[in-house]
Amino acid sequence: MLNLNTKLKQLQENGKIIKLGLVGAGQMGKGMVSQVMSMKGMTPAIVVDVNVDNAVEAYTLAGIRKEDIVVSSTLSEINVAIEQGKFVACPDSDIPAQCNLVDVVVDATGVPDVGAKVAIDSIMNKKHIVMLNVETDVVIGPILKKLADNAGVIYSGSAGDEPGAVKEIYDFADAMGMDIVAIGKGKNNPVVLGCNPDTVYEQAIKSGVSPKMLTAFKDGTKTMVEMTAMANATGFLPDVRGGHAVCASVNELPGLFQLKENGGILNNTKIVDYVNGVAPGVFVIITTDLPQIHHEMQYLSMGSGPNYVLFRPYHLCSLETPLTAARAVIYNEPSIVPLPGAPSAETITLAKKDLQAGDMLDGIGGYTVYGSFEKYDIAKAEKAVPLGLITKKTKLLTPKKPGEVITYDDIELDKSTLIYKLRELQETIIG
Repeated sequence: MLNLNTKLKQLQENGKIIKLGLVGAGQMGKGMVSQVMSMKGMTPAIVVDVNVDNAVEAYTLAGIRKEDIVVSSTLSEINVAIEQGKFVACPDSDIPAQCNLVDVVVDATGVPDVGAKVAIDSIMNKKHIVMLNVETDVVIGPILKKLADNAGVIYSGSAGDEPGAVKEIYDFADAMGMDIVAIGKGKNNPVVLGCNPDTVYEQAIKSGVSPKMLTAFKDGTKTMVEMTAMANATGFLPDVRGGHAVCASVNELPGLFQLKENGGILNNTKIVDYVNGVAPGVFVIITTDLPQIHHEMQYLSMGSGPNYVLFRPYHLCSLETPLTAARAVIYNEPSIVPLPGAPSAETITLAKKDLQAGDMLDGIGGYTVYGSFEKYDIAKAEKAVPLGLITKKTKLLTPKKPGEVITYDDIELDKSTLIYKLRELQETIIG
């Protein structure tokens, strides 16, 4: 992110303001709009939410007067409003990608199929697309990246989200030539596999988040999705399905993330994992075989070695997302993207409770299923269904006990969704 502040200031001074379109005005979206209004060189030109009052509120919370907000779903009216410097609130997620003056679109919906549509619309309309929606990226990120490359635009995950935050440290260590042993994130609450929107309802309302979102955090799905994105952007792998999930302090991480024969917990190096007790941070474990580097790391109070931890004790979620949007427009660079070729990892679908043949499943943050983190080749061999493909139209054909993997053979999947069609194309083209 070096020098972005200077570049944004120059844009402001030259009157060349980056116009951002945002889809999704929940908690993350509202914070993002306020943050953009605090920045130079960028403006939230259009905000979309299925409940348009949320989009209006996102603006008013950022200090924008209601008389400067235009509520519309008509493209011609919206284009005129943006040209006049007004702020647009809209209920139609198709619109931002079609707006004449919008430079970059951000998807913050967290809904896999909606994210697929927003991304494709943006790419087809030659707009850069920033996915705060990791749930979409871990299912079809490789094909979206390929399509964006072909269209000459940037497809990117978001700075501030944990995968983007850990990728910054990874790139730093990799550029220095360090040997990277492991990457990962903290988790700030214990996994409760059986939780659902009903059991978390009171906590969700008190925290100002949706019960569905809180469920996805508490049942571990969100963590699995984030680790999948980390794996696919680096080529690192799960060491065990779902991760080791140890409890530790930051100072304990270098000793834990060693091979078992050296007293650690790992079967392999170059892995992705998560740790209870170091949230909201992200970390990278590094080492070297050169004694002089060890000497200097110890001199710099980085520990006794042979492993060292690079730890970032925060990630600012959607507040950092505008930096990725700026980077895409100014430098034509992403913050985090899947590597070329087949993915490294998959977020697979597991039964959350006893399920019977004929039951309808629901998806992320629901009552019937949750996600776990597995190597892509293992998931493919098991025919495990990516969690992001599961919708309320998915019918279970085979009884399942809690924790059992749900495979393609176990379900009637809704094949009409865009995300399913793109996943099918991805597997045909990429593998």
